[in-house]
Amino acid sequence: MDYNQLAVNLLDAKSLISSLGAIGLIAIIFAETGLLVGFFFPGDSLLIIAGVASSSAASSVLGDGARLPLATLLIGAPIAAIAGAQLGHQIGVKVGPKMFDKPESKIFKREYVLKAEEYFNRFGPGKAVVLARFMPIVRTFLNPVAGTLEMPAKTFFLWNVVGGVLWTESMLLIGYFFGDALAPVIDKYLIPAVLLIVLLSISPMIVEVLRERKKRKAGGAQSAETGEAVQAGGGRHRRD
Repeated sequence: MDYNQLAVNLLDAKSLISSLGAIGLIAIIFAETGLLVGFFFPGDSLLIIAGVASSSAASSVLGDGARLPLATLLIGAPIAAIAGAQLGHQIGVKVGPKMFDKPESKIFKREYVLKAEEYFNRFGPGKAVVLARFMPIVRTFLNPVAGTLEMPAKTFFLWNVVGGVLWTESMLLIGYFFGDALAPVIDKYLIPAVLLIVLLSISPMIVEVLRERKKRKAGGAQSAETGEAVQAGGGRHRRD
């Protein structure tokens, strides 16, 4: 037996799918979104390759005779993503303050809570939870942070469902419908493609940030002009 073939590269989506199959993939999606130590799993590329592996191009990815069941993925992946995020939220509710208040911790830092709080305030809880799904690492840590910030469970669940379904189904279907085109170049171009998808998904957030900065600059310039006008007016009044 070649034990090297049994080794699973936890950072290689193709290796994970080949070794673990559909059920293993679903378990990893749950771990990435629910278990805080799962932030290193390649969730986006995992889902896209799984979509390719459920298409007519499956043999190019997994080998002859191997094909993942699309229906299982389309049902199981969003359920796992939603359930995992709910677990993360509950962890934040129960032990969040203690977990993020440890100054010696290199993973669960207080600054995550502060950044997430600013993120929530800027974009609103709904948009924050949905957009976080498309951002690696952020989608893992945002859930317990939301619980730590006491985001209402019903509100979180609603947007968790929306984000979980949009993320998993879009990634799977991209892989499925473009499987024939992706399969020949999947090793070389998958990571740039995933980065492009992530960039497109967070583009609304980037636009919002730029718009907010523009408003602040405009407000600062207007305040400066108002101050100069007041000073000028005061000078004319003194001359009168």
